[in-house]
Amino acid sequence: RMWHSEDQCDIIDKHTQSGLDLVEKYVKFVKERTEIEQNYAKQLRNLSKKYSPKRGSKEEQECRFSNHQAFLDILNEMNDYAGQRELIAENMMINICIELTKYLQELKQERKMHLSEVKKAQQYLEGTYKHLDNSKKRFEREWREAEKAAQYAEKTDQDLNATKADVEKAKQQAHMRTHIAEECKNDYASQLQKYNKEQNQFYFTDMPLIFNRLQDMDERRIKKLAQGYILFADTERHVMPIIGKCLEGITRAGTNVNERNVSSQCLMVSLSFPLSFVCFVCFYPSLSFPPSLSCRPVPVFLWVCAWCLSQLPSSSLSPFSTPPTPSPANGPPSPKFGRDPLSYCLKEINKTVKPRISSFRTLKRTVSVIEGFTHLPPEQRRKRLQQKIDDISKELQKEMDQSEALGKMKDVYEKNPQMGDPASLAPQITQTAQNMERLRGELNKYESWLAEAGGRGDSIRYSTHSLNNNGAHNPNSPGAISEDTDSSQAIYSEFDDEFEEEELAAPIGQCTALYSFPGSSEGTISMQEGEVLSVVEEDKGDGWTRVRRNNGDEGYIPTSYATITLNK
Repeated sequence: RMWHSEDQCDIIDKHTQSGLDLVEKYVKFVKERTEIEQNYAKQLRNLSKKYSPKRGSKEEQECRFSNHQAFLDILNEMNDYAGQRELIAENMMINICIELTKYLQELKQERKMHLSEVKKAQQYLEGTYKHLDNSKKRFEREWREAEKAAQYAEKTDQDLNATKADVEKAKQQAHMRTHIAEECKNDYASQLQKYNKEQNQFYFTDMPLIFNRLQDMDERRIKKLAQGYILFADTERHVMPIIGKCLEGITRAGTNVNERNVSSQCLMVSLSFPLSFVCFVCFYPSLSFPPSLSCRPVPVFLWVCAWCLSQLPSSSLSPFSTPPTPSPANGPPSPKFGRDPLSYCLKEINKTVKPRISSFRTLKRTVSVIEGFTHLPPEQRRKRLQQKIDDISKELQKEMDQSEALGKMKDVYEKNPQMGDPASLAPQITQTAQNMERLRGELNKYESWLAEAGGRGDSIRYSTHSLNNNGAHNPNSPGAISEDTDSSQAIYSEFDDEFEEEELAAPIGQCTALYSFPGSSEGTISMQEGEVLSVVEEDKGDGWTRVRRNNGDEGYIPTSYATITLNK
């Protein structure tokens, strides 16, 4: 639509000014929104920092429990969430506030130029009109003078007393005035044509062109403002997937809490075991066990001492109870144990011990492992293969111990049929044998890969504990553990190895990322340009350096992607 009326100049001026005021108002609105986001992110960071455990404090030590670690994960996710709120504020400031402010200045300059052109055109038309009005007034004045001169000449010509010279002079004066009036008339006509032409140019050419430019400017201003409205929503929508991942991390932290593991882990940490093996038959207070066998009623490993086997009554034994008062040795059997107390104890112990206490570092985000670790550098591949071989060896030793315990239990059942049916242990013995065969196959496979990678393949081999038919240790067996040996280290070595993974190596330096690295491969860690990380292990010649973040995440980065400064 074109604006053609001069009366609309003031309307257009006010309309365009109100549009610019709206843009300026929206910019102020977005600035206040960014301040709110920044303050919100700052408060979230302060909140996370406030409730984060201090280094070396008691709370940090309690993070080995899954419920404490879950709360720490929530604090970390809230810190990441605060970073996303800061990103929203930053993007709004750059993409909306700064861009619209710059565009607003350009629109003001353009509007000022167009309005100046309108003013010049109006001034020029007004000047032309003034010339026309002056020509008109002069023509009217000269025409009246010419009429007076003509009337005077005619009057003089009719006067009988006038001389011929007077008549001639009056006629000349009238002729001169008439000639001047004609010139003024022609000038007025010329000015009138010029004004009409300029007026036509002003209303039908100049003003429509200027108004179209103003209209185009206003439409561009409206379009840019609409884009700013859309950016207001898109800026937050773009970070919603990352915010969703933060919320998923919080949910995952809650689902990772295992109340059974927490309680059993707390029990294992709080209790100290004077002996390595705990005789579950000693759980029955009806028997009087010797002082040298100081057992704790904690079902950790299934083992029957020879003394207890020699003292077992023919009837079923009553289960262990908290009160110290002993029950009759030949009392009624417990309905909980039924007619097979040893089998029940075995099942209960398997329920308690079988869920291994996972390292808290394994609760973090996991990635898919490529079989053989062929995607890793040579040095890291050898380390991972050796670590995998050690883990399989431990699992194999555990299965061998369980197989041996089941074999001894079968011997106990065969010699004491009242304690249980030996055939009931056949499925467990078969399953254990299958597990041992599978683990041996995996061990051979990983040892061959380690040999290909140039490793020594020094896997951890565990000797099978030798027991006699009564379930006691054979002191003459090469794999036996004597009473004088600190057997607690042998029994709980598996748990010690698990908790040793929690001890973080001290940093040997720092590095600053020169480039961004996605860290998509297993064993690597992502980093952003300019990020500062702690160096845990320097480059071994394969081009990779092991680093750690402040939150405990570790992984490898390309050495050439960062500047590394080692501690002296």
